[in-house]
Amino acid sequence: MNPLTKLGLDLGPLLVFFGVNAMYGIFPATAAFMVAIVASLAATWVLAHEIPPMPLITAVFVLVFGGLTIYLNDDLFIKLKPTIVNSLFAAILFTGLARRQSLLKPLLQSVMELTEEGWRQLTWRWAWFFVVLAVLNELVWRNFSTDFWISFKLFGVLPMTIAFGAWQIGLMRRHASLADAENIQATD
Repeated sequence: MNPLTKLGLDLGPLLVFFGVNAMYGIFPATAAFMVAIVASLAATWVLAHEIPPMPLITAVFVLVFGGLTIYLNDDLFIKLKPTIVNSLFAAILFTGLARRQSLLKPLLQSVMELTEEGWRQLTWRWAWFFVVLAVLNELVWRNFSTDFWISFKLFGVLPMTIAFGAWQIGLMRRHASLADAENIQATD
């Protein structure tokens, strides 16, 4: 899939959430988010004939916690969703590492090749980053207004995630070049 299309499908539901919230509030934004995430998954299926696990897991949580938010008319549930999703992703990655497996490798090996050490380090970093995101979400929603929490998701979490991803480029380059060298030696 074209990387810009994938980015649009990944960010589209969030942008819908932020836009609808700005105009109508958290409850209509939650409903719009739920519809947009289902539409995003459907478009991903049509374009790629597969749905990656992370967006699927996220969508399930959005639908469950969004549904609870709307049904119970309580924004607590949509605020808890990032904490639970990020904690789940961290737990999955840490569990894989405890079993001496990088669970990022099967997700990303089609787009990059790294040494086993590179996969291990990248997995550790992302696992801890998900822990940080979960803790930050808890701190923000518990201590600030709903509008601040929503702004933090857009202007805090999104840039932090992009910056963190960009910070990984050095590690990926280093371990990709080592993987290339290992492949060249294996074919000689």
